[in-house]
Amino acid sequence: MFWRLYLTYLSLVLAVVGLVGVVVYGRAGDVFWELWRDVAAAVVVVLLAAAAAAFLLARRFARPLAELNNGAKRLADGDLGHKVRVSGTREHAALAETINAMSGRLAGMFDLLEHDKEQLRVILSGMVEGVIAVDDRARVLFANERAGKLLGFDPNACVKRPLLEAVLDPGFRDVVEKGLAGTDAHREELEWKGPPPRVLAVYVSRFPGHGMPGAVVVIHDTTEVRQAERMRQDFVANVSHELKTPLTVIKSSVEALTDGAVEEPEARDTFLAQVTREADRLHDLIQDLLSLARIESGKLALDPKPVPLGRAIEDCVERHHARAESKTLTVIERPPADGREAVVWADPDALRQVLDNLVDNAIKYTPNGGRITVRWNAADETVIFEVEDTGVGIPQEDLPRVFERFYRVDKARSRAVGGTGLGLSIVKHLVQAMKGQVRVASTFGKGTTFRVSLPRGAG
Repeated sequence: MFWRLYLTYLSLVLAVVGLVGVVVYGRAGDVFWELWRDVAAAVVVVLLAAAAAAFLLARRFARPLAELNNGAKRLADGDLGHKVRVSGTREHAALAETINAMSGRLAGMFDLLEHDKEQLRVILSGMVEGVIAVDDRARVLFANERAGKLLGFDPNACVKRPLLEAVLDPGFRDVVEKGLAGTDAHREELEWKGPPPRVLAVYVSRFPGHGMPGAVVVIHDTTEVRQAERMRQDFVANVSHELKTPLTVIKSSVEALTDGAVEEPEARDTFLAQVTREADRLHDLIQDLLSLARIESGKLALDPKPVPLGRAIEDCVERHHARAESKTLTVIERPPADGREAVVWADPDALRQVLDNLVDNAIKYTPNGGRITVRWNAADETVIFEVEDTGVGIPQEDLPRVFERFYRVDKARSRAVGGTGLGLSIVKHLVQAMKGQVRVASTFGKGTTFRVSLPRGAG
């Protein structure tokens, strides 16, 4: 810029000097040759002065432009905080102020975009669904942490890499390829082998318009939903079965009585006893179902208060004494070693139901001549009691499911000893409703121990 301006100014001066020389030479040629030395000296002086003037003019005009150019380059390189300072004319200063104002607005816009980007990243990172954005060649543009956890890859390391290289599951590959190939959103549920195994719902939706080819992939973990659905189906099937069995016995007994057994005293008494027993079983099942429904719905109104645990356990053992004696079982009560009364903060009726279910369960699954031990003790903030038996025990693989509704380790044996299959589920829900915990430990063939901890009450 500087040299172009300099040569332009110098050329203009030379053109003016040359024009003057031509005019002078044309008007007084003889005089010109007589004074050529003086004319030559004047021309040299004029040329030097012209060169100096052109240099100063070019420098004065080019310096502000260079400063503006350097400032614009810094702004283009991302230094939006740089302020352009010029020492030229008012026009140059006005242009510099305009550039500075533009850079300020750009800085504000970039800050806003960065804030929105960070906010969007935080929102996506906090989602329970996995979110992956890919281009039309299935290369990762963005992936949140949840997607990495669900699919087992590092979201940051996979950016700009093909998604199907990071996630090798063929089922997931097919879902993504179908979503990219079609024009409508594609949803499919697949079994993820893990670890751990999951059920994933994958939703692939292409970006709208033609400006940004690609799609967004949303992964939702539906494992718990599917488990709940299976539990609901199992619950309905189990309830249907549990209701059908006693009704079948009652119906067959009534038909036998109708067909003439009512006239035979011995047969009549047998069938009536069956009807009574199965009616009681139906009544217990319905009562347990209603209790469980009230507990799970949160409509069970508990009234916690200080309850002496030792007295509650003594009453429970007394209620089950006859059944234990009929099986020649030994029931042992072991109070705290220090002799102090353990007071629990609980609803008296709920505590009674918990104790009855645990002791009843121990009596059912302990063979004749066995032993049941009920022990309790008080800690700083909790009271702990255990019901231990020397019964058949529970296999280790079945322990996590013993508190499920209608779950039975040995279905044939469980139905033979009676019960609704809801007792332990009711125990778990009641204990949790009273802010406590219940645990189970068992050795198959040797016995089982249920351990319950509840808040300690003042007493």
